[in-house]
Amino acid sequence: MKKNVLIFFGIFLSLAASRFIPHPPNFTSLIALSFYVPVFLGIRFLPALIISFAITDLIIGYHSGTHWTWGSVLLIGLASQFFTKNTKTRLFGACTGALIFFLITNFGVWTSGMYGYTLAGLYTCFIFAIPFFAYSLISTLLFSVLIESLYKFYRVKFIKA
Repeated sequence: MKKNVLIFFGIFLSLAASRFIPHPPNFTSLIALSFYVPVFLGIRFLPALIISFAITDLIIGYHSGTHWTWGSVLLIGLASQFFTKNTKTRLFGACTGALIFFLITNFGVWTSGMYGYTLAGLYTCFIFAIPFFAYSLISTLLFSVLIESLYKFYRVKFIKA
């Protein structure tokens, strides 16, 4: 039980640091954590990740798209179970997570009515979101490489020793 509490606080601190430290738009560890927490710690820690998002959203500020973000986190975490084979597969899976996040959250933006409830509005919403997708993809790849490196270090230092 004590180990699970420490893991929860580790997840929370990793996520909170990434969200509270000033950063370019969508340049956070959000997607990489959504993918890797279930991969390395198990699917049972997915609720801890969503609770961490909820807590940080209370501080940052709740908005109409929050549930779309949480939904994408849930879907990315569930989909991560299909990308566990090796490092290359996991990196591809994490980048797929960035695409899932892009599609779900921007669909949520479109449902807000900001771009009109037409196909042209949907198209415009996704086109305007492409620069944010670039930040998401780059940050997901960078944080994924960091997580993979830490995982490799942990395995070499503590498991094989």
